[in-house]
Amino acid sequence: MWLTETQIPQPKEIRDADDRLDVRRFIGDASQGIAFRWTGDFHRAKDFLIALNKRIDKQQDGRSIKSSQGASLSLKEKFHLHRQSQASRARLQARLVVRVESDLKILLSRAPDVSEALREALEFIPSEGFDISLRELLGIIGAHEWRKKGLLVPALGERIYAHYGVFAPVRGEYLDLVGEAPIPDGCKTAFDIGTGTGVIAAILAKRGLKKVVATDSEPRALKCAGENIRRLGFEKQVDVRSTAFFPEGKADLIVCNPPWVPARPTSRLENAVYDFESAMLRGFLSDVAKHLNARGEVWLILSNLAELLGLRASHDLQGWITSAGLEIVGSLQTEPRHAKARDEEDPLYEARSKEITVLWKLRLKS
Repeated sequence: MWLTETQIPQPKEIRDADDRLDVRRFIGDASQGIAFRWTGDFHRAKDFLIALNKRIDKQQDGRSIKSSQGASLSLKEKFHLHRQSQASRARLQARLVVRVESDLKILLSRAPDVSEALREALEFIPSEGFDISLRELLGIIGAHEWRKKGLLVPALGERIYAHYGVFAPVRGEYLDLVGEAPIPDGCKTAFDIGTGTGVIAAILAKRGLKKVVATDSEPRALKCAGENIRRLGFEKQVDVRSTAFFPEGKADLIVCNPPWVPARPTSRLENAVYDFESAMLRGFLSDVAKHLNARGEVWLILSNLAELLGLRASHDLQGWITSAGLEIVGSLQTEPRHAKARDEEDPLYEARSKEITVLWKLRLKS
């Protein structure tokens, strides 16, 4: 059994391998759909993955979008090449696998105890052993460590604990906007659409809203948000519900931080970042007016990265807002603080360096 949450197809064949495996041979066979199950020392497997990444970097150097040949490419073309490069790397990395036994143990020298991390991450526990890519396993281990220590959110003044498969609020600047935007007069109820970890709902509760309904369609997100809300003591103010978009009824304030980049996701986690053809954004805007009280506000939180990359026309958002029977009544904005915005070696630096995040304040047309 092969376990993955990516869209990478199952290997055609799995061969045993150890530290005698040559990286060049691995790449050649892995490109043909063959996977290698590591039988040697666990830490040597991690070393092999590092060596593989270095070899991939070297091979991609000649095709780099940062090269002189790539200088004439548009930002949209650079973005798609970057995504193709990432996908190619992920397919090769996925072909290095380790065996997990039915008791969730790894029988390799110096292998860590991953049973707790796997129980947290897996939505069902297979009754038999399974193979999993080392890359994906390391992601599960990393998520387990982050879940234990949490992430401090300045706008909340507390830590948020993200579960595996739930996007962590690492970009705190957009949360600062939620913490700073003036609450509409007379606001008593709010909806947080696509709540994820529940962090926005928690900020709204801390700001004094008596009733916040936080919605999501992902079971992991619902469990994660529920745990965070209870830990923070907001369970009397925040109701976490399972639904694709809106709960029943209307609210005085509706907040949504949809995925920012209109591109096709390649895993469940990427659904928090990539919104193919802006489907989630357009779906939210097309129905939000039906759920907004007459004098209420919509807070739509978006980066302009899609426009900078040429993935969405600059007038599209305004057109969708107008078509939804809404109008812009104000905005707050901030610049990103993440490292990529300052990394001139990043292939998309030209766009990232100009990125801003905006909280759009919308109301029903008068």
